[in-house]
Amino acid sequence: MTGPRRSVGEAVRAVLLTGDAQAKVMATRALVRDWRAGRLDFRFDCAMPHEPARPDRPELHPARDMPRRGKGGSERGRIALWHSLAHIEFTAIDLALDMVGRFGGGMARAFTDDFLSVAADEAMHYALLDRKLRTMGSHYGALPAHAGLWEAAQDTCHDVAARLAIVPMVLEARGLDITPMTLERVRGQGDANGARILSRILDDEIRHVRFGTKHFVDEVKKRGKTPESYWQTLVREHFRGRLKPPFNDSARESAGLSRSFLDGIA
Repeated sequence: MTGPRRSVGEAVRAVLLTGDAQAKVMATRALVRDWRAGRLDFRFDCAMPHEPARPDRPELHPARDMPRRGKGGSERGRIALWHSLAHIEFTAIDLALDMVGRFGGGMARAFTDDFLSVAADEAMHYALLDRKLRTMGSHYGALPAHAGLWEAAQDTCHDVAARLAIVPMVLEARGLDITPMTLERVRGQGDANGARILSRILDDEIRHVRFGTKHFVDEVKKRGKTPESYWQTLVREHFRGRLKPPFNDSARESAGLSRSFLDGIA
């Protein structure tokens, strides 16, 4: 006689508490495979950690204390660029997993499907970027990185609508705005491999923002609120920076994040 199967909540917590970067990537892939194969129960029966486990490096600092990278023309500048991107994607694994583990029990099953898919994408993005760094004679953890992304998760740990408003619909959407410019710069450096990596990330991030927007709109409509105005309220309350152009309107529209969300707040 076999005991109860492992819950998806328990499996997510275990990956969040995996500190080694390569081990976290492998554990994320295994988790998503198990979920898609039906080997995990749709249960959320354990609390998520306040912070995920992380590797000993990189050292994390407040964003205001991080040096400016410049345009990345030197070898050192290019390594700093790719290291920064690797840190964003590594943190995004934890953000997607925490989204599932913290809020999945109160949402439709499609919410877990979508954000575990995001976690798998982020793990793949991180692996590509870490490999890129190694071809340049560096590695993830060789440089300091900023702690701001996880601070956004802590600020919104109480409310799924706030988390969706800030993480996919502000932070990831900002990636849609910035990545095309970075892509053109990398192409201008003759870095075809880097350009392919960024193109793949941009395509996937459009889908990630679409997931966030879709679940945000569904959630706030259930609360009887207007999505655009409620999003603006949550951004004013929880986002510490400013929303400023340029905006990639076509990518945002593809993600369901129409310009009407930005009216009066950008």
